[in-house]
Amino acid sequence: MHHTVADFDFALPPELIAQHPAPERSASRLLDGRAATPADRVFRDLPSLLDAGDLLVFNDTRVIKARLYGCKASGGAVEALVERVQPGHEVLAHLRASKAPRPGSALRFADAFDAEVLGRGGRDGSLFHLRLDGEPLALLEAHGHVPLPPYITHADDADDERRYQTVFAARPGAVAAPTAALHFDLPLLEALRERGIATAQVTLHVGAGTFQPVRVERLEDHRMHAEWFEVGAAAVAAVSAARARGARVVAVGTTSVRALESAARASGTLQAVSGETDIFITPGHEFRVVDALLTNFHLPRSTLMMLVSAFAGHAQVMALYRHAIQARYRFFSYGDAMLLARAVPV
Repeated sequence: MHHTVADFDFALPPELIAQHPAPERSASRLLDGRAATPADRVFRDLPSLLDAGDLLVFNDTRVIKARLYGCKASGGAVEALVERVQPGHEVLAHLRASKAPRPGSALRFADAFDAEVLGRGGRDGSLFHLRLDGEPLALLEAHGHVPLPPYITHADDADDERRYQTVFAARPGAVAAPTAALHFDLPLLEALRERGIATAQVTLHVGAGTFQPVRVERLEDHRMHAEWFEVGAAAVAAVSAARARGARVVAVGTTSVRALESAARASGTLQAVSGETDIFITPGHEFRVVDALLTNFHLPRSTLMMLVSAFAGHAQVMALYRHAIQARYRFFSYGDAMLLARAVPV
């Protein structure tokens, strides 16, 4: 079936967009959507929904405090969202200002440090190339704000610093959290271990492009944003061991799917690899690694709606979303989760 963007649209009552996380990470709801009839569960039920030997693959990226507020030399306000940290104290950033700053001009952020505008950057020139007068990660940690998604309306606070980050975040570089992994806390990880469920880590530094709606009618006309990822030898070994014992590979989040499927794209089998990926997974994609997927609820008309539809089947996913809206699940980054099985190709 040939899809257009309209096939991935749905009407969401605005009050279902979660503005704050659940009181406890693992107390979120979990919609088990693997069978024809959906089952309403709680996230901490997860160990009982998996089998001993199954492999959970997490994204260990760490969200950086990527949002900065400052001003131009002229005094005009400027807001930056650092998309990527580069060598030599340089960053690529989205800038919001009444007028785009010129190359060579200086910006002052948080009344604490300066940045020089080097020019435009990024694949389509939509980003700005800046050089900071210090080490970017240290400056962001000291002066930046948690880059909450555009649909979360409150200013970031101490609760967001803690909760818009997974408990195992290790490698700084993301500007959006791998949200399915936000539901895991230490007691749940311990319960999974006790049940004999294996874990592995991959890294994908989620970019702000993840929130972009698809603005073209035909999917093949959409230009996908690129993100840095790494699938190491340990993850490859963990996946092949799971395969050998007949267990399932369960991706925690669409970002883990993107990393794993990108690492298998070149040769058809999973390889240790790092670099850029702009993989765009739409219905018809042949999944080579992932058997099951834990994921939050995604924005209408987004590339992530297309990815989950490719994975579990378009009709199944749209039916699950109708169920979730009716059952008042909480949506998006701070919302609830669903568990999906890979659809068997017809």
